[in-house]
Amino acid sequence: MKGKVKSITNPRLSIDILSREDILRIHASTLEIVETVGVRFPSKKALDIWEAHGATVDRETKIVKVPASVIERALKMAPSEYTLAARDSSLDLPLDGNHSYVGTDGCGVEILDIDTAKCRRSCLRDVEEIARVADYMEEIAFQWVPVSAQDRPPSSRSLHELLAIWENSTKHVQTESVCSEREARAAVEMAAILAGGRDALRKRPILSLMECTVSPLGQDGGSLEAALIGAEAGIPVGFMTMASCVSTAPATLAGNLVVGNAEVLSALAMIELAYPETPVYYAAAQTVMDLRTGAYTGGGPEDFLFGAASNKLADFYNLPLSMGSFATGAKQPDWQAGIENSLSTLMAALVMSDLLTGVGLLNGSKIWSYEQMIKDCEIFGIIHKMMGGISVDEETLALDIIRDVGPRGDFLTHEHTLKHMRNLWLPTLMDRRPYSHWKDKGDSAREWALDRAKHILKTHHPEPLDGKLCAELGKIIQSVENENKD
Repeated sequence: MKGKVKSITNPRLSIDILSREDILRIHASTLEIVETVGVRFPSKKALDIWEAHGATVDRETKIVKVPASVIERALKMAPSEYTLAARDSSLDLPLDGNHSYVGTDGCGVEILDIDTAKCRRSCLRDVEEIARVADYMEEIAFQWVPVSAQDRPPSSRSLHELLAIWENSTKHVQTESVCSEREARAAVEMAAILAGGRDALRKRPILSLMECTVSPLGQDGGSLEAALIGAEAGIPVGFMTMASCVSTAPATLAGNLVVGNAEVLSALAMIELAYPETPVYYAAAQTVMDLRTGAYTGGGPEDFLFGAASNKLADFYNLPLSMGSFATGAKQPDWQAGIENSLSTLMAALVMSDLLTGVGLLNGSKIWSYEQMIKDCEIFGIIHKMMGGISVDEETLALDIIRDVGPRGDFLTHEHTLKHMRNLWLPTLMDRRPYSHWKDKGDSAREWALDRAKHILKTHHPEPLDGKLCAELGKIIQSVENENKD
């Protein structure tokens, strides 16, 4: 797969989930909430930025109320297109509104062991091995930190995770685990060393940061300050809302969109005011509270609608979107996981969300499964083929070939068939065997998926990092751990 990743490009299918009037009403409502209700920014640095740009700042409550004109002016500074660079430049990802890429998700805390199938706590070795399989799969275009390295110190855990992925993959890395200023400084320093310096990193950002908001209408202080460090270095920064209907957002979907939009826009506007023209992206994974248990659902019709609607909002602001797709609420790789991951990804793909995350995770992004990872790639392969639509031209209409074969003939050995047959989709996991063959064999997609993951782990070894570079990166991590001891 060297030099190749699969993405949806120039789609023939599309969907309009929100009208222009709907989008304008959500936008106006969002600005009204930010200006009159406000958003909580628990960071002195963030409050200082807002105060310097004319916002009303309450230092005691940390709530900021921002005039609509300030938000709109700030968002116009953000570039609408840029590229996420990879360690292998042939795997760079242009975010230009015409590509839809799939990546892993995070940050899970448990894993279904690939050998025993038992659920256990995740560790650094899991990060390394998942990264290696994800590097091989052409459906996966970029890497999130998939699971937590819980056998490493909390103060440096996110840095160990980053290094583990860089050592085991040549694709772009986006981390959601760096959520403090100190971690961000170290992560940027590591990325700069790999890129060849600060200027080189700014030109080719091999790292991007994802931070989460705190619904309703709040931000996390450490995440804000980590994002500011990333923006200062010129690497892409995004904020993800996970507002949940009934609990952290209104029960109505439109109300949820307003709450999430207010959180994301206010954070991105702050970044642009501090560092104009920083590459930023909109991120969303809204859901609905389960009405029986109060739990996070991680799937359902509302989630699928949110996936499509969020991209329409991001398009309105001319910003790339990272959308929570896959990451089913199912507890195992079963029919529920297949339905939820298929529909969520299809809806997001139909509106051309730039970045789709969630491959491989179960139970609402808590449990990693290699089996689910391979199945999710198959799901994306199906959607990738569907999004290409049907090409109608002289070659594909094939009138001469139909005349040539005529009634009662067959197309099996015709030259036209040999030319085009490989464009037809072939499954790796979908079972199309005759019933008798299936009954005699007794195996299934579950075994095939795990066998494929095991084979990749045994045989795929990405281009390693230079030993001296690894040593330098290790020293940065050690310095963070030493600071924490002091």
